[in-house]
Amino acid sequence: MAYRLKQGESVPDGIKRIVTEEIDSAAEGLQNCGLKDRDAAIHEARKGLKKIRGALRLVWSELGDTYRNENSCFQDVGRRLSELRDAQAVLEVFDTVVRRHQGALRTRAVTALRRGIESAKREKQRSINVIELMQTAIGSLRAARERIAGWPLQNDGFAALAPGLKLAYRRGRSALVKAERNPDPALYHEFRKRAKDHWYHIRLLESVWTEAQQARESSLHDLETWLGDDHNLVVLCDQVQKDSARYGVQQDIQLFLTLAAQYQKELRKNSVALGHRLYEEKPRQFVRRMEKLWDVWQQDPKSMRQVQKDRRTPPKKQPGRAPATKVAVEGKATVA
Repeated sequence: MAYRLKQGESVPDGIKRIVTEEIDSAAEGLQNCGLKDRDAAIHEARKGLKKIRGALRLVWSELGDTYRNENSCFQDVGRRLSELRDAQAVLEVFDTVVRRHQGALRTRAVTALRRGIESAKREKQRSINVIELMQTAIGSLRAARERIAGWPLQNDGFAALAPGLKLAYRRGRSALVKAERNPDPALYHEFRKRAKDHWYHIRLLESVWTEAQQARESSLHDLETWLGDDHNLVVLCDQVQKDSARYGVQQDIQLFLTLAAQYQKELRKNSVALGHRLYEEKPRQFVRRMEKLWDVWQQDPKSMRQVQKDRRTPPKKQPGRAPATKVAVEGKATVA
């Protein structure tokens, strides 16, 4: 299942194909999962829903009112599933903090904290009729699938994509500036959502310029992951502070919160630095460059190999930042 537009495929056909595939995958995963793999199925379904909404945003100008209605539908399904996924996500980010600070927390502290997080997760699951929730999600997805054929997608070519591509890029650029100026968790979460939109659009257009697009896609994936961990840390720390008696002795809790804050500081520093590289171009410049590459790809796909060769530069390592991440800047694969 390729989350990308294909050579020789019209934009309307490509978007409809991609959304249909994501719906089928999400619905099938929820339908066939067992108790042991339920968390994974919900996680995959939510990722599919976000990919669908990313595809919709790429052609929002073509869809008109249909965009608002369908985006609201997929967003609602995702939000209902998020209650279950968020409980698992905070557990995963807790394990990440423990691994990064191996030995800093005593074994009993790790055990008590993890037991508290798992207990909170079980309580959340008991408060929700999981089977009913999943069946409702499946029903909504299948109903949406039936509507796809009637989506008002008419225009083909880059003109159908340019408005969505430009808007997502501009909003990501703006969200980066706001997050850098203000450490409000809501602003960093907004930055994550806008960066994820851009990531999905690059994935959809990855065939346009394989090597450079892959480098940019990899960097955007790193950015989204770091900002995702930042958000999960906010949720986890708030959860621990609100009900500290559940998580062990106060001294151990405070040490964990300090370690979590250190990790969050690193995540935000790296995210802002990488964001500046990814959003270095002005929106108009970025879209123009993508349009030129689209035209070359459409006219002669084989010629893209020469474009890649001409613009390829050896990666260089820059000390002082970890982890190192490939970034595509103005068509050149570098290392941030």
